[in-house]
Amino acid sequence: MFTVFNEELAQLAREIRDRHQAFTAGRWTDAALADHQLQEFRRTVAYVKEKSPFYARHLASVDPGALTSLAPEHLASVPFTTKDDLRREFENVLSLPLSKAWIFYETTGTTGRSTPCPRSNTDSLHNNTALTVYYDTIFRQFGDEQVIGVSGPTELHAFGDTFGDVCRNLGHAVAKMWPHSPMVGYDRALETLRVLPATGLFSTPGMALSLAKKAYAAGLHPRRDFRLDVVMCTGELASRSLLENIGEVWGAKVYNALYASQEASVMGAAGADGALYTAPLLNLYEVIDPDTTRAVEPGPDGVRTGELVVTSLYQGSKPLVRYRTGDLVRLGPAAAGRTLPAPTLEVLGRTRDTLSIGGERISGYDLEELLLTHPRGYLDYQIVIDAVDGQDELTLHLETPPDDEGVRIDEAAIARAVRERLGVQVRFAYGPLGGVTTTGAMVSWKAARVEDRRGSAPDEERTAALAVAGGRAQ
Repeated sequence: MFTVFNEELAQLAREIRDRHQAFTAGRWTDAALADHQLQEFRRTVAYVKEKSPFYARHLASVDPGALTSLAPEHLASVPFTTKDDLRREFENVLSLPLSKAWIFYETTGTTGRSTPCPRSNTDSLHNNTALTVYYDTIFRQFGDEQVIGVSGPTELHAFGDTFGDVCRNLGHAVAKMWPHSPMVGYDRALETLRVLPATGLFSTPGMALSLAKKAYAAGLHPRRDFRLDVVMCTGELASRSLLENIGEVWGAKVYNALYASQEASVMGAAGADGALYTAPLLNLYEVIDPDTTRAVEPGPDGVRTGELVVTSLYQGSKPLVRYRTGDLVRLGPAAAGRTLPAPTLEVLGRTRDTLSIGGERISGYDLEELLLTHPRGYLDYQIVIDAVDGQDELTLHLETPPDDEGVRIDEAAIARAVRERLGVQVRFAYGPLGGVTTTGAMVSWKAARVEDRRGSAPDEERTAALAVAGGRAQ
């Protein structure tokens, strides 16, 4: 509603809406998209050089007018921006003073200094419009009478404001709840979900499972006592198998709804067919080898696998240029017959979360998919890695409902798949898991989900995850 008080923003909002609706309807040609990306890339470079103290130095040798192509050999003349740059430079990265933002967020700061992530009206208009038109393809499946619960990680996160705004754009009621808050807690959050009743939920995958655990503990049944139609998961690594399990637990359709960060905002969003799509009107996407930093060539299927690099194609509080996300992805080409005419993403986890097990390298996503393809109906999981007589060994620890209703676990199939992929043995354990599994969005997937006992002591992130778990309302 704020745009009615600012004619310039009102006009910008309509232009952004029309642009995204035309793109999702397939009315943009490849040539038009390429031209848009080049022009906006050049505008972003010029904008940050003028307005950001950090970029004025960092891009001093870059002439935006000389950028005539977005081919890898031309982009190589523009230096990367890294997480270390953001931590070191702090507010010097910003292109607008904080007084020009409409809201202030920051990174969690659980394993290092928090960095400021303000949003201007321009930032929110671009990002939330993209999410609105993407999510419209999902929510329209469930009718007009929807009440959506929004359960985010912290109050200093964009989670609640973003999804609240998007649902408002789509005409759906919203109930914001923070189960880890001592003023709310799980019992009150569950009561809100049940009494409204909520038909949808935005949450992390870990939160969706934690709410189900708490429902059982309260004598309730997630499928019978709630009426969730759709669960929109974000904030943590989420394999297809994990999402399917959450769907079975709640009796709902589950999406990997959003790939984003406080620093870089929206980088991917779901469509109705379940794919996670890029937002090419918001970002330029590159895939590089994290070791050599060279551009990755597509394979025979057109998929590029490597570290994702993004550049903001709009000019707000904190546009980033060639930002190394530190995330490993598979970036697939756009394809006919899909919900949206954009390339697709599979987020495989952070580059530094890739594990060596049995002498084989495996990403977090692929390890989760390997272990969770067959189990269904569980409420939580953790992976333990041991070295036994010089050989790596896995333990899959699963927490199941009190009555084990709907639980299906094919231990033989899991063991066979692990042996074929990693050449190691896997054991199984059952019983309650502690709060550390809920910290993926605050620290990392690996810290929350993997207990690697092959080292002499827990690493810094695991220690931080245990501290976060100990300080939360349970």
